[in-house]
Amino acid sequence: MPFYAVTLYEFELTIDGLDSAGAFPGLGVNSLQALMGLYLQCQGQAGTFLYVDPTDNTQAAFISTTPATGDGVNTVFALNRTLGIGANIETEPVSWITGTPVVHDNGVAAGAFAVNAGNTITFTTAPASGHAITATCAYAFNCRFLDDQMDFEEIMNGLWQVQSLKFRSVRP
Repeated sequence: MPFYAVTLYEFELTIDGLDSAGAFPGLGVNSLQALMGLYLQCQGQAGTFLYVDPTDNTQAAFISTTPATGDGVNTVFALNRTLGIGANIETEPVSWITGTPVVHDNGVAAGAFAVNAGNTITFTTAPASGHAITATCAYAFNCRFLDDQMDFEEIMNGLWQVQSLKFRSVRP
């Protein structure tokens, strides 16, 4: 019996270069202060932040089921992503929608809808009964740092690194 209804993803980054004084323009001016600011704002592992994985951040997402089917009444649908191949296909909720999804109602661009915080959209008018509802969207993982401490190392004047920055997705 699984502990959670959805998978939790764990990420670990090694950051070889952070600029603290604007001396390394290719790294982003004050990138050290930006990372420290995020960590302080989250209060270590107490708060959450959105992480856009550079290799896993967009796909055709089905709404509710694979695909969702309108019933003429329901206007709110959660976005899910589908993973796997062949007989090993599973769906899971998209953690957080970033941007505006491209939504289709029975293969035609959907009418008016709003993107809600998190992973749902709300149609102004309920999709007709039997209509397949699909979407393509970009998404981020809602995450929390795994530790209440972070080790920053100054490797030369104004240039810093973090050997291991660990965080995990949180349940939607």
